[in-house]
Amino acid sequence: MIVAIKNEGENNSAKRGFVETMDINRFEKLFTQTIKSKQIHECVLLVENTNGDFTYKNEYGGKDVDAPLLIASITKLFTTACILILREQGKLSLDDEVTEYFDSSTLSRLHIYKGQEYSSKLTIYNLLSQTSGLPDAFEEGKNSLKKRVLGEDMQFTFDEMITLTKQLKPHFAPDSMKRAHYADVNFDLLGEIIETITDSSLEDVYQSLIFEPLGLVKTYLPKSEHDVVPSIYYRETAISRPKFIKSCRASGGVISTARELMIFIKAFFGGNLFKKDVFHQLKKYRKLQTSMYPIQYGGGFMRISLNGLPTLFMGKGELVGHSGSTGSFAFFYPDKELFLVGDANQLANPALPIRMAMRLAISIK
Repeated sequence: MIVAIKNEGENNSAKRGFVETMDINRFEKLFTQTIKSKQIHECVLLVENTNGDFTYKNEYGGKDVDAPLLIASITKLFTTACILILREQGKLSLDDEVTEYFDSSTLSRLHIYKGQEYSSKLTIYNLLSQTSGLPDAFEEGKNSLKKRVLGEDMQFTFDEMITLTKQLKPHFAPDSMKRAHYADVNFDLLGEIIETITDSSLEDVYQSLIFEPLGLVKTYLPKSEHDVVPSIYYRETAISRPKFIKSCRASGGVISTARELMIFIKAFFGGNLFKKDVFHQLKKYRKLQTSMYPIQYGGGFMRISLNGLPTLFMGKGELVGHSGSTGSFAFFYPDKELFLVGDANQLANPALPIRMAMRLAISIK
């Protein structure tokens, strides 16, 4: 465990007060409780405030802040960032219908709800906010991708993902309900839209719009056999699924480190990638499916209220950011100007990173 606290200058008295009242022991206790679980074989946690004069980190099982980690669905924040940057450049609108970017054969019969086809009505905003109503081929169906991937490594193309999605039933007409439905295919579609607009590969777009501007040298979207894809624990077993991870791309394929993920999440919510006033337009959060309670979804990111039943009304404010099914998380806690990044590397318990982030936030007084 390492704790670093920095204070500079007389004008930082408010910051010093914040740091001095921060109860580091609570972070330590929560981290210790987490790694006591038999499911946790390695874990890393990094907490920083906005100004960078407070840092806390803890490491377990050989996983440190510079070790490669599979961030899984936190990748969606990278895709969201690209969409918002391209919007700022005037290259797309969130109201664009997806028919502008795909041929009719791709979209035909993708979204049929109660006998009516809505495929041509889908917009970029529907995909970004998970309000398309499209089903999730990763989790849903008797032969879901998740079940198959647990058995063996496998590769699939975007067209194959679309085919699998067409075999499942949508949950509602686009933007017709006061709720959202989490589905990876929404971001797979966004990834294809990004490539069409830029006439570049998603790997190159991430590199030029995010990695290079932020100086991220250990963050990448794997594409060759030489790119490292970390193993994922499923209960007691470490499994290697490089083919699958390389197939996820815009919805879950990025490899990063806790240190570089911290740089990214700060830039995402701090206005260093796109103007942060766009968040005022995106703050229309909707509840996700019951299995993902208490998460809500907005314009490309998750929101978790800390003042509700899951916290026994002990918390204050909210967390915004994203988690990954492999145990990763990257959240901003606006009330305390804190950023929480971590990874518990456990596929069998996707709620673990959410609970960990919530407990960390409500421990801060």
